Amino acid sequence: MLPIMDFRTIKFAKDHNEEFYKVLRQRVSDYFKINNITRHANAKMVIKTICMFLLYFVPFVLLLTVAENYWFIMGTWILMGVGMAGLGLSVMHDANHGAYSKNDKVNKFIGYIIFFIGGDDVNWRIQHNILHHTYTNVTGVDEDINPGPVMRFSPHEKRKPMHRFQHIYAWFLYGLMTLMWFLSKDYKQAKRYEKMGLTETQNLSYKKHVTIVLISKVLYGAMILGLPLIFSPAPWWFTLIGFFIMEFIAGVTLGAIFQPAHVVPTSDYPVPDESGNIQADWAVNQLYNTANFAPGAKLLSWYCGGLNYQVEHHLFPNICHIHYSKISKIVKETAAEYKLPYHSYKTFYLALSEHNKMLYKLGHYDDVPAMHH
Repeated sequence: MLPIMDFRTIKFAKDHNEEFYKVLRQRVSDYFKINNITRHANAKMVIKTICMFLLYFVPFVLLLTVAENYWFIMGTWILMGVGMAGLGLSVMHDANHGAYSKNDKVNKFIGYIIFFIGGDDVNWRIQHNILHHTYTNVTGVDEDINPGPVMRFSPHEKRKPMHRFQHIYAWFLYGLMTLMWFLSKDYKQAKRYEKMGLTETQNLSYKKHVTIVLISKVLYGAMILGLPLIFSPAPWWFTLIGFFIMEFIAGVTLGAIFQPAHVVPTSDYPVPDESGNIQADWAVNQLYNTANFAPGAKLLSWYCGGLNYQVEHHLFPNICHIHYSKISKIVKETAAEYKLPYHSYKTFYLALSEHNKMLYKLGHYDDVPAMHH
C-alpha cells in the first residue's frame, strides 16, 4: 500500500502530450462561439431541474398529506429515492462545479440542494472538485477510490481476505452511501479537511463548518424522518423502513453511475514518483482513468446528469452537462488525433459488469495489471 501522499507535492508532467488539451479547449470554445450558445444551463436544464425537484418533493408531500394505503406510502418513499439521486446527479452536481450558471450566487444557492439529500456542500466540493477531479485515481489522494478498509478500489491498496467477496457485497455498501453522509461521513471529512488545510480554501473556519454540518443534519433529519413520523398514518417502524429504502435506492443509483467511470479494467491508477511527479499531463491522466458508458441512452443520460459522459465531464467540469453529448464528438476525434485513449462502454449494463469484474480482480489478486498506454 502506498503511503498517503500530501496532495500539494503532486505535479503533472508539462511535457507529455500537453498540446492535446490546448487544442481541445480551443475547439470546444469554438463550438460554443460558432453556435452562439452558453456553456451554462439552458431552458432544457431549467425544465430538468423542476422535474427532479417534483420527483423528490411531490411524493414527499403526498406522503405527509393523502397517502394512507401502505403500498402507496412505500411507493412515495421509492420515488423519493429516485428523485433524491436525480437531484444530486443532475442538478446539485452541476451547481457545485460552478457549471449551472455564470453567476456564482446562483450556483451556490442551487448547490445547497445537497442539504436536502443529507450531504454538505463544502465537504462535497473539497472531496469532489479538489481531490477527485485534480488527482483522479491517484491512490492516497483521490478519496473516491479510498472508501475505507472494507473495499479495495485500487491495486496499490493492501488486499485483505474479505475483499475476495467485495464484488458481491459492494452493492449493499453502495446502498448505504447517502445514509453514511447523513450519519457520520461529513463530520469525519470536516475534521480531516481542516487538518489538510483544505477548509480554508472554501473561506470557512472549522468551527463554522462543523456548526453548519450539525445544523443541516438536524434539519434534514427533522424534515425527512420527523415529519413522516408525525404526519404519516403508517407506524413508526414502517416509516423507518421507508426512509431506509429511499436512502438505499439513492445510494445504489449514485454508486452505479459513479463507480463504472473510474474503477474499471481500463483504469490506469498513476503512481507519483518520490518527488510527487506523475508521468502524464493532467488532461491525459483524465483520459487514462475515466470511462464513458451508454452514449446512446438518452433517458439514462437525462436522468444521471450526463455523467455517462464522464470523460467530457472530467475534462470540462465547468461546462453544464446538457452540452456533453455534443462536445463528446470533438473530444473523441481530438483524442484519436493525438493517439490517446477514449474509453467508452457501449451500454450501461456492460459498464456495470466491467466494474464488477474489476472489483473481483482487485479482491482476488494483489497485482492487477494496469492498462499500458
